[in-house]
This record gives sequence, C-alpha cells and structure tokens, in this order.
Amino acid sequence: MANYAKAFISGTVGAGVLTLVHEAARRQVPRAPRLDIVGMRAVDRVMGWMNLQLLNRPQLRRVALVGDLVSNSLYYSAVPGRTPGATWARGLVLGALAGIGALSLPTRLGLGTPPDSSRRSNQVMTVAWYVVGGLAAAAAANIHARTQLAHVGADSGVSA
Repeated sequence: MANYAKAFISGTVGAGVLTLVHEAARRQVPRAPRLDIVGMRAVDRVMGWMNLQLLNRPQLRRVALVGDLVSNSLYYSAVPGRTPGATWARGLVLGALAGIGALSLPTRLGLGTPPDSSRRSNQVMTVAWYVVGGLAAAAAANIHARTQLAHVGADSGVSA
C-alpha cells in the first residue's frame, strides 16, 4: 500500500475520533462547541455560489459532516513522521493548530463566529478535541508502522 494511502488511513482515524467526540458532546453537553454549524454555513455558502438548490437542514448537516470528515482526514494525513516520537509531536502540533484555526478562521472566512465560541470552556474543548484527533491519527500511524515492521521482520526472519 502506498505511503499516501497509509497516511490517509491514519488521518481518517483522527478525523473519525474528532467527529465522534464532537457529536457525543453536541448531544450531551449543553452549549457545547458547535463546529458543525460552521460547516453547514460553509456548505450553504458554496451551494449559493454555485447556484445550486439549497438543502434542508438534515441534508445540509449530512453534507457538512461528510465534508468535515474528508477535509479533516486529509489534514490529519500529514501526521505520520519518520519516527514514532515525531509522529506524536506532529499529531499534537497539528491538532492544536487545527483547534486554534477552528476558533479563529470562520469569522475571517465570512462564516460568522462559531456559536458560544467566546466561552473559555468552549475554546478549551475545541482545541482539546482537535488535539485528540491529531493524537488518534498519530496512534494509528504508529500502530501501522509497528505492524509493518513486525511483518518485515517476520518476512526476513529477523525479529522486530
């Protein structure tokens, strides 16, 4: 399997974990960060620019969720590094940067402010969730790298 595919798989793990955490919190925590709202605003805006029929809220939510999963998978696919330590560091840094970007970029992109983003607890949760996604991508990449080393060692008669 090509390195790009392996990186995308670990990125998908990170994006999936981020999405699961966000969705669980959205359902359980009153006034939780609502990054899904920003995604829906973005889809709505793009559809308007393309003169496409606007979607109803459930359809808009699904399209935004798929867009978030794909874009976050691509972003987190940059996590794998040359060593396990570098991979963990990249997961941490890329996650933190994504969380900061999720708080600061929507307004600059004309998507408005994320709901309740002025609350310190939401700022902390947002950055933490993206860091968790980055670390999940790092864990997946490191597990894959260890598994690959074990297979290489078994194939060559050398233990890993």
